[in-house]
Amino acid sequence: MQILVKSCKITSELIDKQQLTTLTLKEKLQLQAHKAMCKTCSAYENQSKMIDSFITKWFGNADAAPAEKLSKEKKTAIIDKINNNHL
Repeated sequence: MQILVKSCKITSELIDKQQLTTLTLKEKLQLQAHKAMCKTCSAYENQSKMIDSFITKWFGNADAAPAEKLSKEKKTAIIDKINNNHL
């Protein structure tokens, strides 16, 4: 049974890992076995998923291209203003 039941630290690492990649069968079993007995880790998983959902909703897909870009002239004007205010 010790093979399946891991510490909360290892379980939280598995929870985070599953959001980035696919877990192995052994890791999935370890995660499910631990969460069946530990309500704290189950709550951590729910909170982690909720936080990721909010970040995606608020900031969108990080891989997506920006909808609008500043022209070179506007960028230069902003840089000039910054430089003039710091002199």
